[in-house]
Amino acid sequence: MANTTYSYEFKILKVEVSEDGVAHVEVHRPEALNAYSKQTWTEIGECFEQIKRDGRVRSVVLSAAGRMFTAGLDLKEALTGPLGKKADPKEDAARRGYYHRLFILEFQDAISAIETCDKPVIAVIHGGCLGIGIDVISACDIRVASEDAYFMVKEVDIGMAADIGTLQRLPKVVGNDSWVRDVCYTARRISAKEAIAVGLLSRMLPTKNEAMDAAMETARAIASKSPVAVVSTKHLLNYSRDHSVREGLEYTALWNTLAHNSHDMATAVMASLKKKQARFPNL
Repeated sequence: MANTTYSYEFKILKVEVSEDGVAHVEVHRPEALNAYSKQTWTEIGECFEQIKRDGRVRSVVLSAAGRMFTAGLDLKEALTGPLGKKADPKEDAARRGYYHRLFILEFQDAISAIETCDKPVIAVIHGGCLGIGIDVISACDIRVASEDAYFMVKEVDIGMAADIGTLQRLPKVVGNDSWVRDVCYTARRISAKEAIAVGLLSRMLPTKNEAMDAAMETARAIASKSPVAVVSTKHLLNYSRDHSVREGLEYTALWNTLAHNSHDMATAVMASLKKKQARFPNL
């Protein structure tokens, strides 16, 4: 990675931003196989909200330290929270459910912050990517992995349906409803080779280091483009995915009435004509 110019301060996440505007977000809880505690997903939400508002950041690489990307939800911690709490027969079920719903929505919003962050996010997966790991990578823009990576939608194995984004995003990522139902109903292990065959991954590299290098190269290429053009492209792709073609076109026309006022368009055209590398100011 290029020289770090500054970093964000978190307890679990290590976040460094290079001089070319690439943020590297690393989940650093290797002693727990990067299992997601409340602290982890809270920091994920806060981190990507901060990145969204940081005009110096142009692209993001998300990875994890240690043996694997994530073992999924921290079940030991979960048993002391809403998931493990035994129902009190004297407690009103509707009132208990009301607050449990708020807990789930808070969790969803934290992971959705990756998707709603306007800067493209590239996930680098190595080793296991279980349970909530699928929620996380489904919210990313691009996914690359090492050959040792494997994936499991594990929620049915703990007696629940996935509820943080997998069931909503994964069908749109791979475009194969039969395959999605297969892996979500069975919680079976998916190899990196199978994941790239169905379109979950865009690239598979022999090792984690090579996957990181490939992701960083892509992130730097993105960072070299007009930040107005890049954030507009991500925003419009997300909108169009969830709306009809006509709605997407109409919204794009409205969005670009503002975005076309950027000086970046003239800068890009002139650089192209002069066969030079364009330089764009931060957002």
